[in-house]
Amino acid sequence: MTTETPDRPLTGVRVLDLTNVLAGPYAGYQLALLGADVIKVELPGGGDLARQLGASAELNRAGLGASFLAQNAQKRSLTLNLKSARGKEVLRRLVAGADVLCENFRPGVLDRLGFGWPELRRLNPRLVYCAISGFGQTGPLRAKPAYDQIIQGSSGMMSVTGTPETAPLRAGYPIADTLGGLAAAFAISSALLGRERTGTGCMIDVSMLETAVTAMGWVVSNHLIAGQSPRPLGNNNGTAAPSGTFRTADGELNIAANKQEQFELLCRVVGRPELARDPRFAEREARKTHRAQLTAELEVALTRHSAAHWEERLSTAGVPAAAVLSVPEMLDSAQIQARGLVHELPFPAEAAPGPLRVLGHGIHVDGRPSAPVLPPPELGQHTAEVLTELGYNDAEITRLREEGAV
Repeated sequence: MTTETPDRPLTGVRVLDLTNVLAGPYAGYQLALLGADVIKVELPGGGDLARQLGASAELNRAGLGASFLAQNAQKRSLTLNLKSARGKEVLRRLVAGADVLCENFRPGVLDRLGFGWPELRRLNPRLVYCAISGFGQTGPLRAKPAYDQIIQGSSGMMSVTGTPETAPLRAGYPIADTLGGLAAAFAISSALLGRERTGTGCMIDVSMLETAVTAMGWVVSNHLIAGQSPRPLGNNNGTAAPSGTFRTADGELNIAANKQEQFELLCRVVGRPELARDPRFAEREARKTHRAQLTAELEVALTRHSAAHWEERLSTAGVPAAAVLSVPEMLDSAQIQARGLVHELPFPAEAAPGPLRVLGHGIHVDGRPSAPVLPPPELGQHTAEVLTELGYNDAEITRLREEGAV
């Protein structure tokens, strides 16, 4: 049995996922959703640390933490002790038949285990090897440990998040980990395509820090190109006004009237057409200079009706606007449900509650969402299955277990 799903772009690709917690497992999950057979290689007795992380203490104790369940559906779990000679032999067999190996150990760990890039390339010249780390495989910080929080601070993200009074502020979710995982999945997919042309694999070095910096876009480029010192602007978009979050009668509304015609439409829709002729607001740069005054004037009108009222009126008129939603409200929205982003799977353990609801990703292939079919694996659930595929017989598998190799 394999986890490959027909008619997906990566069907037939085998990925060895030696990663833990989030960035690496998230990358592997993206590949699995696109059809790859992802084998999650875990340490016997404990496995991925994410198995112990999440909002439910009961699930954490069972080794099925919500953080693990969220990123590991559609994968198979093989336990493997890479410090044992027999365990290393199993990995050599796995590498010989794999297309991708992805890991997020600290730089140098895999080398010390005897599986640095030269050895991996010798075992399989077609292998795509992806190493994800906080700071990259080179540079003075290469050996420094890092989690999402560290990267958010080191990248400058926190310095521009929040208001002048609240910054530096951490984003409310692990954005640096997620970006690192997306970058890895993109790079792996690109390398697989390149291999079809060259016939050989390559080594990919993903730095979470650099990925986070490049994702900051205009914040960084305005400094590099225009010499503007980045500063926190709260919920305002520094490139335009009115573009930010505004009070209504019952909640917050995001409006992005970034174009001149959108601003003029906004003024008419809210019943304040004279604002478009006010010298403080008539031109783009003037609106940015007088942002606070413009916000106050608009909110006089916006607070007369609900966020839903203005979202409908403004969107219909061609002005980008949407109510600020909570996570439950977002999940219940008609758009998310219509796109099929949330998928139900059975829990991996019979004693656990069900069904398990997990996210796919925002990519449809041939008009269909990329949905997981198999639930996240219990620790070592597929060890015997994968070893059998590698050519081990029952007696050899029993001996590997007895020796603590798997």
